[in-house]
Amino acid sequence: MDEESPPVQPPDQSCWANLPDVCLRRVFWWLGDRDRSRAALVCRKWNQIMYSADLWRYRTITFSGRPSRVHASEFESALWYVKKFGRYLEHLEIKFLNPYNAVLTKKFQVTMRGLLSCLGKSNNRLKSLSIQHLELDRLVWRNSIRSSFIKSLGFFLKKVGKHLDYLNLKGARLTVEQGCVVLTSLSYLRSESVVSQLNIEDFFSHHLAVYSSPQFNKTMTTFRSLVSLTLNYNCISDELLENLCENNAGTLWTMNIKCHIHDPHGQVIWGMSWAKLARHASNLKVNFFFERVMKYERLARILLQEIPIRSISLRSCYFSDPDWSMRPTLTDLLPTFRNTLQKLTFEFNNNHESLDEELHLLVLSCRKLFYFKIWAFLDVKFVERILKSQEEGQCSLRTLKVGRGAPCSGA
Repeated sequence: MDEESPPVQPPDQSCWANLPDVCLRRVFWWLGDRDRSRAALVCRKWNQIMYSADLWRYRTITFSGRPSRVHASEFESALWYVKKFGRYLEHLEIKFLNPYNAVLTKKFQVTMRGLLSCLGKSNNRLKSLSIQHLELDRLVWRNSIRSSFIKSLGFFLKKVGKHLDYLNLKGARLTVEQGCVVLTSLSYLRSESVVSQLNIEDFFSHHLAVYSSPQFNKTMTTFRSLVSLTLNYNCISDELLENLCENNAGTLWTMNIKCHIHDPHGQVIWGMSWAKLARHASNLKVNFFFERVMKYERLARILLQEIPIRSISLRSCYFSDPDWSMRPTLTDLLPTFRNTLQKLTFEFNNNHESLDEELHLLVLSCRKLFYFKIWAFLDVKFVERILKSQEEGQCSLRTLKVGRGAPCSGA
């Protein structure tokens, strides 16, 4: 090199080369699996970032219920993810969208067997599991496929039950025996389950009187630290309330109870059972969701004055009865909870009676009511009166949603 020549300068490095790990991880966070894999090939540092636990703690795995080229690799991708990064997983949600034949349910069952087996061996940090709307009582689930899936799920829950905090099996639709086997898996080799949030809404098939099952009530005694419990009214009994009072009084904050017209809901629950639970679980708030259970006589048997009710949702869907009236519920039943009600949702068809005055008085009487949604036939002046009452400080409403007529549930 000529002594008089200027020294050769190294090429400027890209600003990406000096990006702090915390920023690089944030970039990776927004990338999909395919782009992450490609980015990991850039350099050693980026490859190391690829295996950061922060990137793989949350995962939603979706299986399409209809075969197509686009969804052909979803089953393989799910297994790839679990084998490669399953040990970092803390929150898992699995969706199986409307399968329409037994071939797909069989493929899902086989994939889940491998996925849950692999995850059970490699993961010791899973805190949350959600598998909703499987509807295992449908004909597309043949008996052998259903039994194999339940067996795999139960075995997996035995593995992770010791550190699982949240379980959502809404819409599984099992028999009482099958459901209890799954729930009992959470306390395998232990006397109790550590789950604090349990969602078993529509976990059992319709038409089952779960409340009369000794097996179910015995299974529920294994839960000793419940903070939130979501279930159907056909599971409620004096024995269940006694168990909750004895085993979860110090932790239980929320009960969400769904009552559907097709679920048995004629059982007699003593007010003293609710009163005892409310007295011992002093922070308890109960939320009721009624679907097509609209008649005053039925509601009055369920909504006992001893229950610390926080919210009530009444949805009529296609319920129609020319002799039915909403007025007694608005004037005689719901004001009973004026000191605790905070949320009200009404969706009903009242084209045969005007309820503006009754609804307005109900809102004024519930001093803690901050949310009110109503889909019904109302006069325009009703909204004006509510807004004026809110402006004058006569009610505590912060949210008001008004619609015309009564849409079907889910519309």
